[in-house]
Amino acid sequence: MRRAGHVPANIYGRGIESQAVQVDLLSIGHLLKSAGRNVVVSLQVEGEKDPRPVMLRGVQRKPATGQLLHVDFYQVSLTEKIRTEVPLVIVGQAPAAVDLGGTLLQGLDSISVEALPTDVPSLIEVDVSLLAGFDDGIYVRDLAVDTTKVHVFSDPDLVVAKVSPPRLVAEVEEEAAAEAAPEEEAATEAAVAEAEATPEKE
Repeated sequence: MRRAGHVPANIYGRGIESQAVQVDLLSIGHLLKSAGRNVVVSLQVEGEKDPRPVMLRGVQRKPATGQLLHVDFYQVSLTEKIRTEVPLVIVGQAPAAVDLGGTLLQGLDSISVEALPTDVPSLIEVDVSLLAGFDDGIYVRDLAVDTTKVHVFSDPDLVVAKVSPPRLVAEVEEEAAAEAAPEEEAATEAAVAEAEATPEKE
């Protein structure tokens, strides 16, 4: 089948019987390049009158060569909401990383959402140009999501992106804190000892 330019595939979904099909290698290759995981595509099955609305859900490749081995299609209902993961893509440059020498950290690669299939975003861009300082952060609640159509399940307080200070600065701060700790502890012990030694007034 693969030598003839076809790839085995499977169609499955809620309330339908799983069906094995084969797809044209060139067509599926173009689809994989142009459509993301959450894009609804029309799949025409030979012998059926109407195309099926499906989403790409599983792609298997040969590890050594990258050869396409198998594809899974999830058939959806355009009138029923689905729950899925939407990838987060970093865009822009963080001033705290470029100008201050920090390191950009991405805390999440995707978020969990629920929406009608045609309302699910294929991806969400995260603009890190807003990260001007080390105290700045972008959280799930800050993402550009149309909440009138898309419900976000991920915790709104989760950090999506932030910039950590340069390692040298962090080490100096840690050393300063470590040096201050014994002094503070000694001062506290001295204060306690002085209080114990002072007789109480009647």
